Amino acid sequence: MPEQSNDYRVVVFGAGGVGKSSLVLRFVKGTFRDTYIPTVEDTYRQVISCDKSVCTLQITDTTGSHQFPAMQRLSISKGHAFILVYSITSRQSLEELKPIYQQVLAIKGSTESIPIMLVGNKSDEMAQREVETKEGEAQATAWKCAFMETSAKTNSNVKELFQELLALEKKRDMSLSIDGKRSGKQKRADKLKGKCSVM
Repeated sequence: MPEQSNDYRVVVFGAGGVGKSSLVLRFVKGTFRDTYIPTVEDTYRQVISCDKSVCTLQITDTTGSHQFPAMQRLSISKGHAFILVYSITSRQSLEELKPIYQQVLAIKGSTESIPIMLVGNKSDEMAQREVETKEGEAQATAWKCAFMETSAKTNSNVKELFQELLALEKKRDMSLSIDGKRSGKQKRADKLKGKCSVM
């Protein structure tokens, strides 16, 4: 089966417990859970506007452990954009992103045309901060990628993170405007009519 060109794949990487799933769930479902449940790999879909038509934003939430290197390589090779998440409360979690970034570089050949966001999550936990904002910015500059601090818990910069990531995509014109009131049938009808409204 050929791949659908209207799927846009975003892959979320980061150490265990930095809040990858929380960020994705907050964005896709508007929910936040306090308990930590390790992820093997989950994929979420969100409808977005892409080149004046509708396409699917496919967000792959990867495992925080390094038990599945083949899955990690596959995710990178299929990904169109990447979100590298660390926790501002853990310097180690920023260190753990370095080999992942190197792997993205090795598999993709160059990261210049690929949207990458370095994200310092848990910005609500200022008292436990181990990584200063300027350190995150310096790392992003070294990697030639965009940077943002977020909090899945307080919903700070979550939608902005995905909007910014889509804005970095040079090959396509993509944007986010989410309205969860439409049914699947309505979405398909709009697709067929060639409307540009985004669900």
